[in-house]
Order: sequence, then C-alpha cells, then structure tokens
Amino acid sequence: MGQQDELAGRLRALQELSGLGVRALARDAGLSSSSLSRYLSGQTVPPWPAVVALCRLVKRDPRPLRPLWERSSNPLPAPPKASRQVQPKPRNDLPRDVPDFTGREAQLAAVLAAVDSDRIVAVDGMAGVGKTCLAVHAAHRLAADYPDAQLYVDLHGFTEGREPMDPDSVLRMLLGALDVPSERVPQEGLEQLAACWRAELAQRRAVVVLDNAADAEQVRPVLPGAGPSVVLITSRNRLLGLDEVPPVSLDVLSTEESAELLTRASGADTRLSQDPESAAEVLRLCGHLPLALRLAAARLRHRPGWTVGVLAERLSQGTGELDAALAMSVRQLDRPQARLYRLLGLLPGGTFDEYLVAALADLPLGSARALLEDLLDAHLVQQPTADRYRLHDLVHQHARRACEEQDTPTDRERALGRFLDFYVHAAAAADAAMPVLAPSRSPLAGQPPTALPQFGDKYAAIGWLTTEYENMIAAFETADAVGADVHVCELPRFLRAYFARRCGTTHLNFLFERALTAAQRLGDPLQLAEAHSDLGFARYNAGRMAEAAAAYEAAGLAGDARVEAELAMRRGYLSWDEGRTEEPLEFFRLAAKLYEEADCPTGAAHAAASEAWSLLQLGHRDQAAQRAREVLDIPHPDPAWPPTLTARITLGVAVATEAPDEATAHLNRALTLAREDGHMNNEAWSLNCLGVALRQMGRYEEALAAHREAFALLDALFEEHWKIRFLNAYAETCRLAGLPEEALRLHRQALELAPKLGYRHEEALAHQGMAALLATTDPAAASEHRAASTAELP
Repeated sequence: MGQQDELAGRLRALQELSGLGVRALARDAGLSSSSLSRYLSGQTVPPWPAVVALCRLVKRDPRPLRPLWERSSNPLPAPPKASRQVQPKPRNDLPRDVPDFTGREAQLAAVLAAVDSDRIVAVDGMAGVGKTCLAVHAAHRLAADYPDAQLYVDLHGFTEGREPMDPDSVLRMLLGALDVPSERVPQEGLEQLAACWRAELAQRRAVVVLDNAADAEQVRPVLPGAGPSVVLITSRNRLLGLDEVPPVSLDVLSTEESAELLTRASGADTRLSQDPESAAEVLRLCGHLPLALRLAAARLRHRPGWTVGVLAERLSQGTGELDAALAMSVRQLDRPQARLYRLLGLLPGGTFDEYLVAALADLPLGSARALLEDLLDAHLVQQPTADRYRLHDLVHQHARRACEEQDTPTDRERALGRFLDFYVHAAAAADAAMPVLAPSRSPLAGQPPTALPQFGDKYAAIGWLTTEYENMIAAFETADAVGADVHVCELPRFLRAYFARRCGTTHLNFLFERALTAAQRLGDPLQLAEAHSDLGFARYNAGRMAEAAAAYEAAGLAGDARVEAELAMRRGYLSWDEGRTEEPLEFFRLAAKLYEEADCPTGAAHAAASEAWSLLQLGHRDQAAQRAREVLDIPHPDPAWPPTLTARITLGVAVATEAPDEATAHLNRALTLAREDGHMNNEAWSLNCLGVALRQMGRYEEALAAHREAFALLDALFEEHWKIRFLNAYAETCRLAGLPEEALRLHRQALELAPKLGYRHEEALAHQGMAALLATTDPAAASEHRAASTAELP
C-alpha cells in the first residue's frame, strides 16, 4: 500500500468514528464534499489544515498523522531563480493574449471592477467556454498597473490523467517565480508557506492568474493578504467556499458574439456572409463555445474549396459540440499530423517544447517543429510563449482517448519510454552544464533522443530546468508508476546540482528515498551503491548525520572508480563534521586517486580543492596554500567553478598573515563571484572566511562587519546546519575584538545547535571557545568545557 492510500485509509477510519456521511462530514469540517471525497478515496492528498479539522471533529490528536501526511503529500519545491544575472526583468508568465478576443464586454467589465474593489475575482463556467481566455485578456489589460510581476499557473484541476496541483507546490512555484531566494522559503508547513507568499506579495504590485482550479481548498492558501496585488482565478465549478471572492460566471457566447468570433477567426471569410443559413448552423453545432468555434474557423480557413454548408455537414457528424469540432479537425489531418496529435495525449499536461515532441514521436527536430506548426494552425495546439506549446484540457482529453483507441499498446509503451528517456538524458545534459558537484556518469536509462537542448552555460541549464521542472517531476512519477526503475534511479541524480543551488533538502531526500526503493527492485549492485550514496548525500545536506553515515556504509564498494570517488568525497565531508579531523584528508586523497583512475580530471579538481581546505583546517597553511594554487592553475571557463571558488577562499585564509593584500584580493574576488552567481550560501561562506582572515590581520572592526553581513544572509536561511559552520569563527572574532559577552552568546548558540545536528567538531570548538572566555572569570566552568571539548572528539 502506498503512503497516499494509507493516509486515505486513516481518514476513512476518522469518518467511521464520526458516524457521518460525506456531505455532513464535509459541512462540519468546513470542506467541500467533492474535495473530501477525493481525500477519502486517495485521489488527492488533503492540505494539513483539513486533516486537523477532521481529527478535531472526532476528538483525536492529529499529530501522529503528520509524518504520514508529509510522506504522502510530497510537497515539491518550486524552481529557484536561475541567477541574479538571468532574470533582471520582472517575471511575466502570462500566455499570449488571443488577437481575436471577441465580445464579453460585460464580463470583462465585471472582472476589472471586482479586481478594483476586492483585488480577487473567480471566473467560472463550463469547459471550453473561454474562462482562461477572459482571465488572461484581463491580466494583460492590468499588466501596466501591476509592473512587478505577471504570473500564471495552471492548477490542473481537471486535467485528465493528472492530479490537481496541491497548494504547497503552487506556493513554491509562485515564490520561485518571484525570485524569492529558496533559502527564505520554508521547507515544511503549508501555513508557513502561505504566510511567506503573502509577505512577498504584499511588497509588490503583481497580477496572478490561477487557472483551472479544482475547488476552494486548492486556491485559498494562495490568496493575497495585505498589499495591492491582485489574483484572477478560473474554475469549471463555482468556488462556493470562497465567500469573500466575487464570482463572474461565463455562459456560452451570444449568437452575435459567436458570429463575430467565427468571422474573425476565419480571417473574415466571405463564404460566411454568402451563406448565412449554413453559418448559423455552424454556430449551433459548435454550441456557441469559443474553443469549438475557433476549431471550425481554422478548418474553413485552410479549406478554400469548402462551402460553409460542407463545414456544417462535417460538424454534424460528431456526438457533441466540441467533439464534433475536434473530430472534424482531426479528420483533416494527414497521417503524421494525426499520429503526433494522438501521442501528445500521452503527455501529463502542462507546456512542452519541440525537443520533447521530437523525442516522443521519434522524429527529427525539424519535422517535429513543422508538425507542431500544422497543429497550431489547426487550433489543436496552443502556443502560450514563443517556444512553448500546450493542449487545452479538453483537447488533451480527446487526444488521449484517441491514442488509447487507435494506437497499439506497444506503440503507446514505446512513446512513453521515449518521453521518459528524454527527461533523463536532457536533465543529464543540463547537469553537465552546472558544475556544482563532481560530474555524474552518463545515464544508463533508455536511449538518448536524436536532439537535445543545447546549454551554452550554467544559466541556460538552470533556466531550462526551471521551465521543465514540473514536467520532470511528472516524468519521475510516471516512471515510478510504470516500473521504469532505472529512470526512477537516475532522474533525481541529475537534479542534484539544481537542488544544491536551492538547498531543497526535504524534497531531495524524498526523491532519493524512492530512487533507493527502485534500485532495490532492480538488484543491480552499481545502482544500489549509487542510490545509497545519493540518499546519504541528501541526508547529510539536511543535517541528518547519523542517517547519512548509515547510508554511506550501506553503499559499500560499487566496483566503479567514479562512483567510489564520489562516495569518498562525501564521507570526507561527513567525517570532518563528526569530529574525525584527520580522516577527511585521507578520503579526499583517495577520491583524487580514484578520479584519476576514472579519467575524470574535473572530479580530481574537486578532490584537490577539498584536500586544500582540509589541510587548512588542520593548520597546515603552507601545504594548503600550495595545493590551492595548483587548483587555481587548472583552466576552466567558469570563474565561479566550485573547485576554483574553494581554492580561492582556502588560499585567502591560508596567506592572511603573510600576504594580507593577496589574501583580501582572493577573498573579495570569491565574494564577488558568489554574488554574481546568485549563490547565497557561497556568499555567506566567503564573507565568513573574509572575517576570519581580517581577524588574523588584526583588523577586527572590518572582520566583525564581514561576519555580521554573513549572518544577515544566514538569518534568511531555513537550514540551521549552515549557521553552525560559522558560529564559532564569529565568536572568536568577537573575543579578540573585546566583545566577550557576544562571543559567549555565539558559542552557546553553537552548543545548542551542534548536538541536534550531529556536528561534533563544531561542538568541541564551542567548548574550547567557552573555556578560553571563562578561564579568568569562572575557572571551574572553564575546566568543564575543556574536558567536554576533548570528549567530543573521537
């Protein structure tokens, strides 16, 4: 039984305890009955407040359910800002405004009036009636008055074959779109996320479109608080649970509006005016639905030999207004166009690009591009931005059904396999362009597609990962569902550098837990070793030291030099934090040797830079400086390449007393590079080390300023294991600068954090610092701290 099914079972037990039916239980818990039905059936994971409300109704403590809810909900992180260099302009995600927007004057006025008075509006109406078109058109009208951001999210409330987005994922996506540093985004807790979103939105004038909402519970946490920003919501259902949000309901177009839209969408075709009776029949057969009218107009525009009567006759062969229009449009496709249309139904929804389409259909890139243009001309595919495509939910549903009916199971399976192959191999290519870590090996899953996106630098790679993130998670879920275990193992591995830039430790742990399960099903020794090592890496980055050590131990020997080198590097970092100060040097030197055996010079450079840093921590300044200079001599096009950055910081601290000008030059250069790279953790690290070097030069006021600036950044981080790395150094600077009380406070903070996080070395350093500070004022306490510092080191 999966985690989601288990949670649904626990919720059904709560319903049995209540003795109420679904409607009554939903009413008493303040939920919609449709949402509660999905929660009880396991179709959707409820937000945590809904679980709390159900527990309180039957007088049960909800806290025991929290771990199961967290594992079930799998709140996925929003993509981070790519870089301070990549997105200098305000974010604009709005789809293209349709050039033939027709009618709806009263409804548009109502939307704008509601926004003006309430800052929120909900547009509801049947499928295909034009809700998204109206909301996007209104958002474009409002954009000039809300210049800070124009955001759009498809909530997939009614996308076939896909669960609606949970509020947690929506909030993370929107916070990422606002360029909120991921370190400021709470890792857990829907209420904390919603508060963070409201606080960020309150500082901006932004317009947000929440399209295709399933129900009120999905959007309530995303509504703005104070401030001027506005939100436009669309849904097929009236969102009765949002009493404070004014609704605007859409019906089908009037006869006059339908006629005008058909005329404009067909390019003012004179055949319509020449046969008004048949034109009126076309309007009737299309049910006055904008989507069906555009499809019919596209057919007429591209069939100069047809009369309007022929168009009406073809439409009359369908079973419903939209089905008739779709069936007619699809019948006019040639074989390659029709095949691609059906295969697009296999995609999980959302937007896609021509590279994915080429892989899905096993076509050359140029052919895929040409076929997409054909489907775009037929109004079967939409193009929200210049290089992205999407299917309307109803079109997606039709294509999916057609694929199931007309394509063989083997053909569908092969296409799905190519879809999964594409995302593993494309993620691997993006990972190779982001050298945050030592390079991963080439993917083993499936076959590489004939065409992959080209990433000129790490910013292009991050931008692609940001755009494709939702699709990659959908691919991961699909691979897990169909038993594509190699893909499940490998896709998270190629997202490590992406997560490393955003410190997404909670979600990285979740993905690698499932990757390990897939590796266990495979039984392949190499996949198992990598999965254990990767999970240990995720545990370490989350500050879960004991679990990281256990995972690394389970990894054992992989029989692959590169994989074993990576494990040695990771064990080196862990052993230092656990207080085994001599071991890291051995691990890093072993890693360098293994990387050389694997003919991986970039990995060897990572190991050499870590070796230099380890030598510095052990007090071997001259050796550390020499090793760091060797790394700096290695050519690399990216000045912020992690080995270069590590070596530059190491060298700056190592020569601080002997060559202060050179030291500050290296450290200020590292700081500048970290800032330009948009990497807040590296920026804080550079500032902290600059403070240490300035302290060693006796420049205490400048040193304190650097430490304070570092902690101003660290206070914005939600992962406390970053703070513990810098507290003792800051405290030592305070002690030498004549601030003993501040130094004591910082050491005490380190003593509070270190045991919880498993940082025994930092705990020992804090005791040593306390002993030095208390030596004259409280000798007995100082003696206890000296003894404790010795006990903490293995």
